[in-house]
Amino acid sequence: METPTARATRTALSARTALPVLVTLAGLLALSGCDGPDRGSGGGAGSAAAADRARSVRANPDRADPSRTGLDRTHPDRTRPERPRARSVDPARIPGVGERLRRRIPADSRQVVAVYGDGRNSADSTVVLYARRGAAWERIRDWPAHNGKKGWTTDHHEGDGRSPVGVFTLTDAGGVLADPGTRLPYTRSAGFAAPRWWARSHWHDFDYVIAIDYNRVRGTAPNDPARPEGGVRGGGIWLHLDHGSGTSACVGLSRAAMEYLLRTLAPDRHPVVVMGDRAHLG
Repeated sequence: METPTARATRTALSARTALPVLVTLAGLLALSGCDGPDRGSGGGAGSAAAADRARSVRANPDRADPSRTGLDRTHPDRTRPERPRARSVDPARIPGVGERLRRRIPADSRQVVAVYGDGRNSADSTVVLYARRGAAWERIRDWPAHNGKKGWTTDHHEGDGRSPVGVFTLTDAGGVLADPGTRLPYTRSAGFAAPRWWARSHWHDFDYVIAIDYNRVRGTAPNDPARPEGGVRGGGIWLHLDHGSGTSACVGLSRAAMEYLLRTLAPDRHPVVVMGDRAHLG
């Protein structure tokens, strides 16, 4: 029977004998790898594997960069949301305005106030001022706003609580306060003052107004009562100061926004308003 001492001696000798063999094998494997003499000729298992990997990367470059496929480098089994792709924008078109309304913008118009309603029955909207530079429309400023308290309509009638969808010229301005420096014809009059039986939050609505040329006579004061299409079609629809909620049919903006528009809109640039909920605008 082999004694423990003899067994330990035999194990040590086997290890010393195997070591040179392992070193020799490692050297041979190194020679057959991607830096060996057969590089590029398909020789050796390592060379073949490396060549396959290289071909795979060339054919599928996303594998070489996990960030391109949304893979999380620290957790390869998880994915990151891909970055949204930028949508192409045609500078010759006002965003969100479809062909039907775009055709109604006068060819000589160089300023557009776009009112984007949040929804057909929503009183919330966003106003964006665009200016035409050559063939392109440039976004100048934008502001939060309110429209008719019941939303929008393509068939506006007096008292329906909805703002009319459409394209309308902007030719006249006025208000309770003095002209802030507009180039539009401006009528200052106490007759613009909101009735004092209205809520106090509405008392300053008409400190500044810009008439939207819906069922009115252009070239007259915004509060001129004439209604060419008859009273049932409504009228007196203006851009005016916001009171924080929906209107009867007008569009309400902040005082700063109204002052900016009054000082920026110019008759020789033929400004118009394009207004409606996003579905009808498109």
